[in-house]
Amino acid sequence: MIYSLRGIVQELTPAFTVIDVNGVGYFVGISLQTFEKLAIGKETFLYTQQIIREDAHLLFGFHTAEEKEMFNLLISVNGVGPVSALIMLSSLNNREISSAILSDNSALLQKVKGIGAKTAERIIIDLRDKVQKFGNSDDKNSHFIDNKIKNEALSALEVLGISKKMSEKIADKILTSDSGISVEDLVKQILKNI
Repeated sequence: MIYSLRGIVQELTPAFTVIDVNGVGYFVGISLQTFEKLAIGKETFLYTQQIIREDAHLLFGFHTAEEKEMFNLLISVNGVGPVSALIMLSSLNNREISSAILSDNSALLQKVKGIGAKTAERIIIDLRDKVQKFGNSDDKNSHFIDNKIKNEALSALEVLGISKKMSEKIADKILTSDSGISVEDLVKQILKNI
């Protein structure tokens, strides 16, 4: 089992990298989170997960141990393969994934390419007890409450015909200054600021 790699980045794309370790090039699947931390010609260290199938030996690399842990949690869910897990880690960070799971936000998970309603529900059910540790424990619960309040407010505004894109930026500004706001007050504040 290849646990980690330390070497020079020989090739780099948003989906994979080739790491040269003492003259041996390892083809490693990566997420955008990891891609952003790498640079061609620079030395790097990646935590890796090796998956051996009948038809292929696959190697996936992660800049942090937490990202690798989230990847392994995701692929433990029936219907989520390594490619889907990488796409999810490219679309959302660990905190956003755990937030979506803990707040039953299957709509956010379904925005990830290849994740349908049934798979999103399965991820939520299977991983709810396992993702508690991602993010800072102090502000984690308030972050999830903020997300729930924000999502409810944005849904209410969409019913009123106000685009989510426009209201989301305003909602984020309001929530950073007043995290204890109610859905009703948040909607009112957004309407004032549009």
